[in-house]
Amino acid sequence: MLTVSPSMELLTNAEMAEADRLAIAGGTPGSVLMEQAGAAVAREAARLVPRKCRIAVFCGPGNNGGDGFVAARLLARQEFAVEIGLLGARERLRGDAARAAGSWTGDIHAIEDIDLEAAGLAIDALFGAGLVRDLDGPAKAVVLRLNEWTGRTKRPILAVDVPSGIDGSSGQIRGAAIKATHTITFFRRKPGHVLLPGRIHCGGTSVADIGIDAGVLAAIAPKTFANGPALWRKTFPIPRVNGHKYSRGHALVLSGGLAHTGAARLAARGALRGGAGLVTIATPREALGVHAAALTAIMTRLCDGPGGLAELLADRRKNSLVMGPGLGAGENTKALVRAALKNDGESGAPPRAIVLDADALTSFADDACGLARLIRQSGKNVVLTPHDGEFSRLFGDAGKDDASQWARLFPEDQTLPPLVTALQSDSKLDRARAAAALSGAAVVLKGPDTVVAHPDGLASIAGDLPPWLATAGSGDVLAGIAGGLLAQAMPLFEAASAAVWLHGASARHFGPGLIAEDIPEHLPPVLQALFADGFLQADGS
Repeated sequence: MLTVSPSMELLTNAEMAEADRLAIAGGTPGSVLMEQAGAAVAREAARLVPRKCRIAVFCGPGNNGGDGFVAARLLARQEFAVEIGLLGARERLRGDAARAAGSWTGDIHAIEDIDLEAAGLAIDALFGAGLVRDLDGPAKAVVLRLNEWTGRTKRPILAVDVPSGIDGSSGQIRGAAIKATHTITFFRRKPGHVLLPGRIHCGGTSVADIGIDAGVLAAIAPKTFANGPALWRKTFPIPRVNGHKYSRGHALVLSGGLAHTGAARLAARGALRGGAGLVTIATPREALGVHAAALTAIMTRLCDGPGGLAELLADRRKNSLVMGPGLGAGENTKALVRAALKNDGESGAPPRAIVLDADALTSFADDACGLARLIRQSGKNVVLTPHDGEFSRLFGDAGKDDASQWARLFPEDQTLPPLVTALQSDSKLDRARAAAALSGAAVVLKGPDTVVAHPDGLASIAGDLPPWLATAGSGDVLAGIAGGLLAQAMPLFEAASAAVWLHGASARHFGPGLIAEDIPEHLPPVLQALFADGFLQADGS
């Protein structure tokens, strides 16, 4: 059965701190939150190892360490042999952490004196998600020691909140990071639990309820979400009984020349399986015969250059366009993109949706500002789908320069300097958000932790994409699925997020040995599972 987490929100370090503050202001003392967190850690530890096992608890100088002290006390009551090591001096503990340490009646050792060889489980309660600097000195030494121990003995490490050394907001390693077997966090996950390399360092992650009311989310208004059907189910296009193929939209896919036709067919197949009522490949004359011989349900139309594309787009029924796969990088593709993004001045009709992938992005290397200007002036719904290399080619130089070139294009925008700087951030989430805000397009920054970012700041992170997707042509199919959903008038952010999830779910359904051609053909069973579970409701009207 398909399972979907009810908690989509991912809270940054600052947002989680605000959730704690609001809970305390609402009448729940911080000591109670710490007691509940420590109890959750103790329950998870007891699940991981047999009773009476020796457990080594590594406590840091803050509230994360306080959680460790509570867990140690509760585990000792359950007849586990517990040994605590503290990083730093006990007298330097403050507030709730000091009170938690005071409730521990056993010995507290210097952290380097803990006997790891006798332990069956280590609890990492050194540092939480809000770590603001790289680990060094004794802190880094204990992290490296724990990693060596778990790697050699295969005994588990349970991390509290996040593995120490992982930035909760970005998933990046701060100097060194614990390689946990399992991580337990509280209230909601953070982006660092889902983004790489944080997700790998977390092992499996579970979320414990520690008494923070979900109502605090209304005040926090988080904009980052785990990508899954719960995020986009309400806007997913469901065929209507009284509908027809024309009401399901018409996706147009541009093809490259004779030697590069396969990518367009992959994208077109993705659009068709993604639900578009009609799909047409716009092809140069030289490649027409190849496509005509290979296609059945997908139609073909001639398109020799920007003029030909403009003629095709004059038909407003072609409401979704996918361009870039196999198109060839260079001035001709750049001219095609300009033609596609031309502001046609028509009113009344919904704006055409355009997916720019692969060569359509590479053709604008060193000219991200120019592409952004075209997008912003077009009035169209645009999705950019770069992988890291394409992102770097498109936005890399723009981020290294100052904001002057962007400011000349968008003089009214006072948020430009920090956005341009963020293009060089080590946070994938920040880079995608900055690119979306600057370009005016939804950005799908691909990878094993694909981020979808909307210009208004909304973002989704895919935390379960299978490794089988790393195969030639996979991205072409993703672009096509997005085009197919957009053809059905699915909103931009939701369509891009749904395309990413469906793409991954199809690959996971097929499993090892996947090639790109398999992905569209495994969309039907994925959709059938969503309908069977009642997560998507067929329209009986």
